[in-house]
Amino acid sequence: MKHIIKQEQPELFSKWKAKSNDDWQPTYEILSGDIKKAVKDTLMTEQGYLCCYCEQRLDDKSHIEHFRPQSDPTVDPLDFTNMLCSCQNQLQKGEPRHCGNLKGGWFDEILLVSPFDPSCATKFRYIADGSISPYDLKDNAAKETIDKLGLNIPKLIAMRNSAIEPFLEDTLNPDELQEFVDGYLTQDELGMFSEFWTTIRYVFGADTE
Repeated sequence: MKHIIKQEQPELFSKWKAKSNDDWQPTYEILSGDIKKAVKDTLMTEQGYLCCYCEQRLDDKSHIEHFRPQSDPTVDPLDFTNMLCSCQNQLQKGEPRHCGNLKGGWFDEILLVSPFDPSCATKFRYIADGSISPYDLKDNAAKETIDKLGLNIPKLIAMRNSAIEPFLEDTLNPDELQEFVDGYLTQDELGMFSEFWTTIRYVFGADTE
């Protein structure tokens, strides 16, 4: 899980909400078109185009995720500071659920590790076989987060393993490996981070933030 630094909400979204009056109230249910696209695009940009939970590449199958669920009556569904972008808006047949799709309406202030927390990445241990575990085995929040978000399902383990494998080439000397890792962890000109960024940083000991 990579730390996400929130940006300002898009101006189009701000102006739309500001139209609120006695006869009309903006709601998440009617958020659509260019305004919703502006919100989602901003979320994807601030996340470097990685899923807020598993860090696979976001695409058109992603969705706007409310960290604190909309079912909570104290939550404003239009609060941009509570919004993230998660993978799996639409499931392929037989595809296992994970991340925001699996989380659904579950939320626990204590037991859910937040990607808004600057220390979130330190809560987990990333293994070279692609699996993930709590960094501290007594950390119930890390355990529950892995379980509730499905972060250790076989599909994600295999994807992390595939990301790790190229770095294990015997032909790479230490300097070449370091250069490879540094390049992988560098945000590209389109603002994208490479998939499973935190996994690669953890496994190969880079200090890049």
